[in-house]
Amino acid sequence: MPQEPKKRHSRQRKGKRRAAIKLAVSSYIFCPNCHEPSFAHAVCKNCGYYKGKQIIVKKEKKKDKEAETANT
Repeated sequence: MPQEPKKRHSRQRKGKRRAAIKLAVSSYIFCPNCHEPSFAHAVCKNCGYYKGKQIIVKKEKKKDKEAETANT
C-alpha cells in the first residue's frame, strides 16, 4: 500500500514550498544583424542569422517587391 502523510502540513509550509515553484522570465538579446529582440543562443526569426552567419535564407514578400517596382 502507498504511504500516506502522518500529519497535516500547515498553510505556511505549503506556501514556502510553492514559492520556489515559479515561472522564469526567458532572456532575450538584440540581434547584432537586424537589431530585433530574439532568444539567446538561437537563430534570429527575423533575419535568420546566428553568430554572424546566415543559417536560414529568408524569402522576401511579393508585396514588398511590387511596392518597390511601383515606386521606381
